[in-house]
Amino acid sequence: MAQHNELGKQGEQIAREYLEKKGYQILDTNWQYSHTEIDILARKGDVLAVVEVKTRSSDHYGKPEKFVSKKKINNLKNAANYYVKTNNLDVEIRFDIISIIKNQYVEEIEHFEDAFLWF
Repeated sequence: MAQHNELGKQGEQIAREYLEKKGYQILDTNWQYSHTEIDILARKGDVLAVVEVKTRSSDHYGKPEKFVSKKKINNLKNAANYYVKTNNLDVEIRFDIISIIKNQYVEEIEHFEDAFLWF
């Protein structure tokens, strides 16, 4: 597996553990709809958090959360709506980004709730 793919998988595991410690129930990971993958679907109370995980080894080229495109945001919104309808969920949908910088010296995690309000 390519090094960047391995880093991404590690980041998703870190994000899952982080969310579970915060009281979220992980419903699905790497869930796909059409050509879109939702990294993590997690529920806390009546909120469904649709979580995009961005992991980088450094912020040399910018913060990880800045690499979520408008196209990705639109695709995630469509996929999330489909997930809620097909699973007959009565929840509020919230879109989050978990930004992770991980290398041999550091592991930084930032959780941006309602992240797409800023895009």
